[in-house]
Amino acid sequence: MSNPIDTKVISKLAEILDKNQLTGLKYEDDSCKISLTRESGIIPTTTYTPTVVPTPVAAQPAPVNEQGQNETEEPDFAASPNAVKSPMVGVVYLSSNPNAPAYVKVGDSVAAGDTVCLIEAMKTYNPVKAHKGGRVSKILVESGDPVEYGAPLIIIE
Repeated sequence: MSNPIDTKVISKLAEILDKNQLTGLKYEDDSCKISLTRESGIIPTTTYTPTVVPTPVAAQPAPVNEQGQNETEEPDFAASPNAVKSPMVGVVYLSSNPNAPAYVKVGDSVAAGDTVCLIEAMKTYNPVKAHKGGRVSKILVESGDPVEYGAPLIIIE
């Protein structure tokens, strides 16, 4: 047989809940466990905004050049043996500081081992070196760009 719950205890707990602006209160003794919760009093509202879905337009094929490549697509520089790739995840910088000239520009000649940019990772600036000598034909990033490991940065031909 269960013991009847003392309503005076429940009233006192409810008073404490209201007086202290609590959202929940638990009381436990040898004879019972009481848990009181109160809704926040804020009524959630739902707004409905219809969205306009544009009618799909049939895709036009991209123009193709003499080599059979799409003219609008960038070549996949990640697979290029001419690409200087990021050795780590970080932020790329093309110069040693904002007022300094860039390490390299398109058209510059570089030798294997020349620093071509910096990658900042964990507050450390790591020089990225040219893997071969040649002429810089393309710079694929801008200073301040985040880069992933293995991302192509500069093309040397």
